[in-house]
Amino acid sequence: MSDNASVAGGVSLRARIFEQIIITQLIVSIFFMINLLLIATVFSNQVFLSTMRYILFLITLVSDSVFLILSDLLLILYNIYFTMQVSLCIIFYLIVCQCMFVTPVTLTAMTLERYVAICLPLRHPELCSLHNTQKCILIILTVSSVPCFIILSTFIAAASSSVYTQHKRCSMGMFVSIPWQNHFKFAVYQFYFFIMSITITFSYVKIMKVAKAASGENKKSTWKGLRTVILHAFQLLLCLIQLWCPFIESAIIKIDLLLYINVRYFDYVTFILAPRCLSPLIYGLRDEKFLNALKYLALCGLYKKKIEFT
Repeated sequence: MSDNASVAGGVSLRARIFEQIIITQLIVSIFFMINLLLIATVFSNQVFLSTMRYILFLITLVSDSVFLILSDLLLILYNIYFTMQVSLCIIFYLIVCQCMFVTPVTLTAMTLERYVAICLPLRHPELCSLHNTQKCILIILTVSSVPCFIILSTFIAAASSSVYTQHKRCSMGMFVSIPWQNHFKFAVYQFYFFIMSITITFSYVKIMKVAKAASGENKKSTWKGLRTVILHAFQLLLCLIQLWCPFIESAIIKIDLLLYINVRYFDYVTFILAPRCLSPLIYGLRDEKFLNALKYLALCGLYKKKIEFT
């Protein structure tokens, strides 16, 4: 009787996981198509491609889209028990980890751009020129890759040389299998997000001072910039929650397996997938120029309102 119950439980568990994967495919498809539309909108006008804040926005869109596709692919492969060489899994890990950090680091850079635009308006054209934007992108990619290689180095230090040719189910958890690796990873993540939080808080305080002193049209523009910084802070908070999820899940799996599966699925959709689409969409819809271009592109030119760029 107990054997039959365990078999039925196993079948029910697999059915639940299969259902979650199917729903995830629908969600990922919708989010990915929205991101593609936003990316196409940025490329639809040369002004967007020559302005720092839109270029940085494009970086987050591309990074988030790559993250959506690769994380979804790894989810499917893991749940169908597909194995691959560990060396190949390392490549996947580096790309996913890089994309995971590119978004919050870019959000921090976008906050600093708003700080310069509002608090140092005379220096904004110089500091946020196309040449400096290219340097900024290089810095973002470099800073984003550092924690990935640090965490990977802990795996290399603990793993035997033969492990790289072995075939295993690829998951991000396999690189932090030892408790001290997990704690070290958490410390690196917290350090990064502490620095980014300090930067956003500093920008918020400075812009707040300017907003209180401004008047008329300048006051309206300054408060809009302040709300943008608040949005970036909220996006960063979602990224931070994403890093806490594995620690919460590791505690829940010791209590109940089904609860763990449900919580892990909720965390994946709410704190990993959704922010990769909804936050950029909200950010894009708040920008009038971008919104007009998006409407024109989405409605295939039927939206006739003239789009003026300054």
